[in-house]
Amino acid sequence: MFNSIVVGTDGSATATVAVREAVDVAKKVGATLELVSAYSPVREQRLREERRGAPADVQWAIHPRHEVETSLSDAADIARAEGVEVNTHARQGDPSDAILDVAEERGSDLIIVGNKGMTGAKRFLLGSVPDKISHHAPCSVMIIRTT
Repeated sequence: MFNSIVVGTDGSATATVAVREAVDVAKKVGATLELVSAYSPVREQRLREERRGAPADVQWAIHPRHEVETSLSDAADIARAEGVEVNTHARQGDPSDAILDVAEERGSDLIIVGNKGMTGAKRFLLGSVPDKISHHAPCSVMIIRTT
């Protein structure tokens, strides 16, 4: 049925609901889970300033991907605890594009995304992650209620 399932996370409570749903589906069908998180570029000058003020033993962790890698690691732990094979993907840029790119690259069969941002008048705004994914996905999309 499904061999590869993509789900995005930003570490929020609503994203975790989507991750747990994706883990449940992946476990039931024996699919691999592709966890995706996007980050915005940070100016190198800002990173240098932050590193300069940080203790030497944590300076290595100050980079644009650090928070994303933490979110991915936490989500991957949820999947592994259920015995689901998981790959993580940290991508610079728009979250929708990151999810769509991974789905295409991995030949995924399903993208699972939460409905956050699709209530009331907001559902008509361009840029909504679930809206963009539902219109441009290279595979099936499952939108779940996370709010």
